[in-house]
Amino acid sequence: MSTKKILITGATGQVARRAAEDLAKDNEVWCLARFTDPRIERELAAGDIRTWRWDMDGGTLEGLPDDFTHVMHAAAYRGDGTDFEAAVTMNSLATSRLMTHCHHAESFLFVSTGAVYARKARDHRYVETDPLGRRMGWLPTYPVSKITAEATVCAFSATLDLPATIARLNVAYGPHGHGGMPVALFRRMLAGRPIEVPHEGSDWCNPIHTDDVARQVPLLWEAAAVPARMVNWGGDEMVSIQDMMTFASEITGVPVTFLPSAVTRETDAFDNSLRRALIGNCAVSWRDGLPPTLRAHVPTVRGSGA
Repeated sequence: MSTKKILITGATGQVARRAAEDLAKDNEVWCLARFTDPRIERELAAGDIRTWRWDMDGGTLEGLPDDFTHVMHAAAYRGDGTDFEAAVTMNSLATSRLMTHCHHAESFLFVSTGAVYARKARDHRYVETDPLGRRMGWLPTYPVSKITAEATVCAFSATLDLPATIARLNVAYGPHGHGGMPVALFRRMLAGRPIEVPHEGSDWCNPIHTDDVARQVPLLWEAAAVPARMVNWGGDEMVSIQDMMTFASEITGVPVTFLPSAVTRETDAFDNSLRRALIGNCAVSWRDGLPPTLRAHVPTVRGSGA
């Protein structure tokens, strides 16, 4: 993709930032965020990325150009776990305002999550037509806010005749940003803290490296449709949290312990048939991607084999 004018929200996060930096090599990229850390704003600007301060909670888009060809909306308000109304209102209104402002765009990509699916067996591979309605113990406001935002994208895609893709992201990880869930769990290992796992079975996921995320963003724009197209966005391989973090322990020498718990991260396994049919396979295996990711975020383990 080249010579396009691209708008990306949530540019301080690992997924959107990695995509923005990659796209900025051949396109005009604008990134919207609160930029509570001015350092990130300076780093983006140094990479020829234009920044615009925007708060999803009523922030104005007045003065922002409206001639973007492509939009990636990755910003999200997860909520505090208790105020459902605030989470639902903020995400849906921000999404509707953004789509209305950019209604001339060729394509709109909304980054959602697999946490929208109603919980089935832990090893169930979710498909795009599975029922919605997750109750997530550790952050209950998150799934419902994403479901309402998805509904907003569907409604405004049809109303504005704006081609859209809703990509339900699995576990994203990589050397950029905070590293993703595998790095967060590895830091628990370094601190000597256990990783919560189900009393029975395992939490499964399809980890996707940020290199694959960045490469696939333009392909997901190409796949956009009216009405909005739903697609699972995860890596090609299915792995349990136990197996992934046991592998991290083996390559670093950092011990890992697992604690059976009623509340876990509740990751999901995807059936990626539709994504593969639309945009092809991923390039990075989780076993190849995890070691350099750990090295990038925890350099002190470098000598331990990571």
